[in-house]
Amino acid sequence: MFDSGVGGLSIALELLKQLPGERIIYFGDTANVPYGEKSESQLIALADRITFFLVQKGVKAVVDACNSTSSVALDYLKERYELPIIGVIEPGVREAIERTKNGRIGVIATTATIMSSAHKRAAQKLDPSVKVFGQACPKFVPLVEAGKVSCKEAENACFEYLMPLVKKRIDTLILGCTHYPFLIPVIRRIVGPEVAIVDPAVGTIRELKEILEKKNMRKLSQPTGFKEQEYYVSGDPILFKEVGEKLIGTSLGRVFRVAIDDKIIENIKNGSAG
Repeated sequence: MFDSGVGGLSIALELLKQLPGERIIYFGDTANVPYGEKSESQLIALADRITFFLVQKGVKAVVDACNSTSSVALDYLKERYELPIIGVIEPGVREAIERTKNGRIGVIATTATIMSSAHKRAAQKLDPSVKVFGQACPKFVPLVEAGKVSCKEAENACFEYLMPLVKKRIDTLILGCTHYPFLIPVIRRIVGPEVAIVDPAVGTIRELKEILEKKNMRKLSQPTGFKEQEYYVSGDPILFKEVGEKLIGTSLGRVFRVAIDDKIIENIKNGSAG
């Protein structure tokens, strides 16, 4: 599982609920966060390098827990690697379509994800009658990465980004970035109780579960917690651990720093990704 930083821990939390016997190898690319302002080619390159690292670690499936890379790199990764790779775009859109009553769906995400129109394309494929309204929220990821999820700064940012969607009369809101579930209490205060908030984590892990069961790959063993998983980051492991534990409310165990270096890049260029 990988993300630009701590956001993917919201997906990891759901994985440990639905698939309690599985083990997670998590990579947070904190040296390059935020992903939302990067170009498509940069996002594909980063996703490729990280996926290669995870494949070398012997994983049986990869969850791209980042909407920015899921929106532009998922098809590339699926073609390049033989193991199952699951993104977070379609599961969230599918649930939003099921829950909307007026057919007006809002999406909050990074600039890169909104510019890709990935949620709109997925919605058109699933139900052309719905209308999707996107809103880029560039301040959200830095706030979450700093652990600032309930301060005045977070509230001001939520008001700035969400009010335009409220005025569009949306009745369903997709959290189009895995960092955003940590802001749900503030988001809820802005959009009100009548708007359904869709966290794609549930649908994403449900899809992973179905794939593992279909391929007879699901591990049925004793449940594990966050402390028993493996964590790697490209930036500061101490900061990742501190912020991550604050957000999820439990110990992450040990976090290792790994640079996605030139050797890994060269292996990818030589086509030895597996």
